[in-house]
Amino acid sequence: MHPALFYLPGDRLMQPELSAARLDGHVVEIGEGYIPADVVEGPEARAAGLRSLIQVGMAASGPSAAWIHGAGDRPPSPHHARRAIDRRLRPPVTARLVFHDSRLAPGDVVQIGGMAVSSPLRTMIDLALGIHRAPAFAVWATALADVFPELVVAAAQELRVLNRVPGTRAALTWLAQQEKTPTTW
Repeated sequence: MHPALFYLPGDRLMQPELSAARLDGHVVEIGEGYIPADVVEGPEARAAGLRSLIQVGMAASGPSAAWIHGAGDRPPSPHHARRAIDRRLRPPVTARLVFHDSRLAPGDVVQIGGMAVSSPLRTMIDLALGIHRAPAFAVWATALADVFPELVVAAAQELRVLNRVPGTRAALTWLAQQEKTPTTW
């Protein structure tokens, strides 16, 4: 997505101007910014909507990565990010972003619109592993499975070979239930 098609409040237009343009139907809100109403809201536009929150060295993860990959209609709140580089980061503390300091492997990171995002498979694994402590992750995992149905089986296979990872048993139980539940259209 070309940067000229994405508007952050305070960059080229102030928040009141963007709000008025939204009310007039000229722009739509996406993440932390706005895009013209006639631009398709795809993964690149969604990634652009989080670029102001997720700094270089981080990758969007969990519900935020699922949303970027096409799951759900509205962005999650708060957003989630993980470290995507070897060195430690000190992100600013904000209520809009949960930073997980565990590092993503290079093979688990994809670039979307110039931003690092956890891969769809890694996102499904992370969501499934987090269901036991954050039940809202199940909603995001289900929405991601609607976009990529093959991830349920692939994530279960990956989780079966992990040793001593918290939440594995609950994740495998949830994934097994999803394999048995037919998707209705």
